[in-house]
Amino acid sequence: MTADRPEVPLRDFFAGVAEYAFQTRIGIADPPLIDYITDLLTRFTRADALYNVRDLAGRRVGEVALMLAEAEAHVGDARREVHRQIGDFALFWAGVYPEALGHAARGKRSTKDRFGDFCSHGKRAYHIASTIPVEATDVHSELLERLSHEFELCAYGLSEARKEWERRDPGGDGQLVVFN
Repeated sequence: MTADRPEVPLRDFFAGVAEYAFQTRIGIADPPLIDYITDLLTRFTRADALYNVRDLAGRRVGEVALMLAEAEAHVGDARREVHRQIGDFALFWAGVYPEALGHAARGKRSTKDRFGDFCSHGKRAYHIASTIPVEATDVHSELLERLSHEFELCAYGLSEARKEWERRDPGGDGQLVVFN
């Protein structure tokens, strides 16, 4: 990423709120983890990154169960990336917008059940991704395994990051803008 790209100020903002949330609010001083969370928040401001798993027909897949089926249809690096995306997707929604999980399940199950499902799927997806050997990657297996083991804590850290960006934007609505 270069300084002339618009993502840089946004990434700097997310780095600040993630560092504050994880280091100050919950006491986790883990630079690789915080960098990963920062990158996740920055990437997911784009809807195409949030919903980048596609089915065989090229349609976006937005349900975790369907993403899991797509992951099983892949091997090697591609399978690892789909599982990593499932973990990221679940962590984002469970941490940043847990209230949205209830809207998707309206009339079916409680938000708490849906939150628990997202945590279970996210933990499992990160674990599977961490066990798939790859030639070269920007995300080490150890970090993915930590995300699996500390999923709920990371979701809590993301909720604290959201509170911080809402606090820093007193005149705004605090909502994260997602671009298509």
